[in-house]
Amino acid sequence: MKFVLEVIGFTLPGCVAAQNAGAKRIELCDNPGEGGTTPSLGFIQQARKILKIDLYPIIRPRGGDFLYSDAEFDAMMTDIIACKNAGCNGVVTGILTEAGTVDKERNKKLVALAYPMGVTFHRAFDRTADLSQALEDVIDCGFERILTSGGMPQAADAAGILAALIKQANDRIIIMPGSGVRSANIAALAKDTGAVEFHSSARRIEPSQMRYVKEDMQENLSSFSVAEYEVGQMVEILSAL
Repeated sequence: MKFVLEVIGFTLPGCVAAQNAGAKRIELCDNPGEGGTTPSLGFIQQARKILKIDLYPIIRPRGGDFLYSDAEFDAMMTDIIACKNAGCNGVVTGILTEAGTVDKERNKKLVALAYPMGVTFHRAFDRTADLSQALEDVIDCGFERILTSGGMPQAADAAGILAALIKQANDRIIIMPGSGVRSANIAALAKDTGAVEFHSSARRIEPSQMRYVKEDMQENLSSFSVAEYEVGQMVEILSAL
């Protein structure tokens, strides 16, 4: 198959489900409610132990924006070293300036520190003021791919923008559409954009297996996981293209 499907792993069972269904790479994340933050070292190490496919933990010290303090930047560098020592294939990260441009100085340091791991620039890209200029800046920093929804909430709503970015990239970097990518739209995205890598959460709600739940706490104990069937459907669709 010429296409690559990356799936977000928020849990170890979700990672296994994605692998079993044919995903080629896992973006390992914690805190789905925050859009994904750096997973714990234990989570990373255990995922590396059980997965045979590529593993790319996200390096994002908190939710919110992508403008980081010196202490947060130091934490990101420490986490990248930990990922390298754990045998990860790459990491996913990105830093912006307060003006909405790519922070080239800091991003270059992260890419250099990660070597020989690969590095994906995540959807901080979609928060930049000028996507075309941001693309050139990310390429200059040495990233291998950009995860993007084309500056829109959903990738399917930005097919034309994504196609233009892929044309501008001209094989200098991989443009990987993500956000809202599912079996219902992945074929159209492939056709309309020319992309060969795709990113999906294939998200489903995993109910708690607790037999006892204290109702007075008024808590929702469900968690996010991966719909193995949905991943399998996307892999099958891409294989047929």
